[in-house]
Amino acid sequence: MEFRFQCQPGCINCCNIEGYVYISEGDLTRIAKFLDMTPESFEEKYVYRTRHLLRLRKPRNSQCLFLKDGGCSIHPVNPVQCRVFPYWPEMVEDPAEWDKAAKMCPGMNQGPLVQIGEAMERAAEMKIAYPTIYDGE
Repeated sequence: MEFRFQCQPGCINCCNIEGYVYISEGDLTRIAKFLDMTPESFEEKYVYRTRHLLRLRKPRNSQCLFLKDGGCSIHPVNPVQCRVFPYWPEMVEDPAEWDKAAKMCPGMNQGPLVQIGEAMERAAEMKIAYPTIYDGE
């Protein structure tokens, strides 16, 4: 399997994938600082916390509160989940999942070749950031 990815200008397809945007404690702190908020006030306003996970609150008409005017308003500090896309473990480890995601993402299978080791390292960032999601592996 070959891994290639080059984000395409103006594309926000990955921001519109059905589901939740999970964040780590580190993401929470970085995003809060970027927005000039305390971590506590950021969490109170934007985060839903369960016993094992943190995720951004989901607005009614979009997938992410920070998707504004066709782009990510927190892109410089976006969550691990966003930053490592499309190198999520489920896509790196399963060619069928990679191909499925590539149908909605015009940047996949574009650009320079990414070595398998680098793709696996990026996928490992997800496992580290969100261990309760990937515990069963």
